[in-house]
Amino acid sequence: MFVNRKAELELLNQSYHSEKAELFVLYGRRRVGKTELLTHFCADKRTIFFVADLNAEPALRAGLSKAVNQELFGAQAAQATYQTWEDIFLALAAAAQNERLLVVLDEFTYLVATHPSLASLLQRLWDSTLRHTKLMLILCGSYIGMMEDSVLGYRAPLYGRRTAQYRLETFDFFDARQFYPAYSAEDQVRTYAIIGGTPGYLNPLTFSLSLDQLVQTQVLQRGAFLYDEVRLLLQQELRQPRAYFAVLEAIAGGRTRLNEIKQSTGLDGVTAYLETLQNLLLVERVVPATETQPHKSRRGLYQLKDHFFRFWFRFLHPNRTLLERGANQLAWQSLISPQIDTFAGPVFEEICEHFLWRLGMEGRLAFLPIQSGKWWHANEEIDVVLIGSQDLLVAECKWSARPVGTDILQDLLRRANLIKRETGDKQLFYALCSRSGFTPQLLELAEQRGDLLLVSLAEMV
Repeated sequence: MFVNRKAELELLNQSYHSEKAELFVLYGRRRVGKTELLTHFCADKRTIFFVADLNAEPALRAGLSKAVNQELFGAQAAQATYQTWEDIFLALAAAAQNERLLVVLDEFTYLVATHPSLASLLQRLWDSTLRHTKLMLILCGSYIGMMEDSVLGYRAPLYGRRTAQYRLETFDFFDARQFYPAYSAEDQVRTYAIIGGTPGYLNPLTFSLSLDQLVQTQVLQRGAFLYDEVRLLLQQELRQPRAYFAVLEAIAGGRTRLNEIKQSTGLDGVTAYLETLQNLLLVERVVPATETQPHKSRRGLYQLKDHFFRFWFRFLHPNRTLLERGANQLAWQSLISPQIDTFAGPVFEEICEHFLWRLGMEGRLAFLPIQSGKWWHANEEIDVVLIGSQDLLVAECKWSARPVGTDILQDLLRRANLIKRETGDKQLFYALCSRSGFTPQLLELAEQRGDLLLVSLAEMV
């Protein structure tokens, strides 16, 4: 199932129609949908698409030779193998002299790992020959390999040659929910809280099952696709998986400040591990939305950004002994399901933030937001803050089975006065987001006020 990716396809098509040589770098963590995106993009174009693996250099060269020859010269020439990698790229240059030729080297980091001088060779050929053709070369790979070894890093051979680059990210709720449209609105939020927005996690799942059955059989059951996904991804993506696992476990356990993570893990260089996890979009550092210099803020907290990682560390990892003995149904019914709405609460706040941001981008708010996030000070917190140049919206998000009433609004008004100390004389607007709607009294009050927006989950979906 191919969902959205409109902005990514637009950027790829801009490069494709530029009429000049393009070196496009597409990267991101595994299972985020890089290959699926490129397959969709290449469907109606003259393309050579090669996916590398962990094979030996002669086999990889033979595989790419076959893909090149089959596209350029037909099936009868497919078995001929070029003697050198340089010969392959010179053949591509010749074929792209007068018309656009699209070449995708997927899992490019595997090619470089097998033939380390390939990146330097490609640099030389790009400077001397390829950039004078109509070739569009797409190098695709994981974040770590592309950043450190091949293309994006300052010391990488291909640094500065790329004409465009894009880090592919996971889906937000509004895209992810297209995989399970038959679920109720509430179960759509719960599903997003559990599985998240990684396409490689969503595609294989059987959403014809109820949410209870889905989690029991395809997440918690030993041998299921997602059962060991966290460990496997860390082993595939990172060079020191145990260290990164310790950092993630510490954050999942509530150690959200840098010093707490250092003390919990006992690791040297925790800052570097955190930076890598942030680049992989597994961890994020959050500061109050009102901070003017976020990177210098002492109020920063670390939290798991990927929802499935949050679920895995919160419920699957601590109950592993029980699950290993086949008690997945018991674990779900007794230990997980009773807590799932508490777990989904912060995810609902994120969904509300994205929805309010969309309203602002569509001109459906009183102002255009330029940044958003949470706000906290001491024991006070505001779930969502949208900041404009002269305006400010504060929102409370309630994942509760009861309708939101005027008492929630009064408390939001009180906390909004606290945030004024940091925002000056910006004009204040208010929003209340609710899973279960609003009381008649609050609906009547909202009609009387011009600064209050009420948003229900039903409206969001």
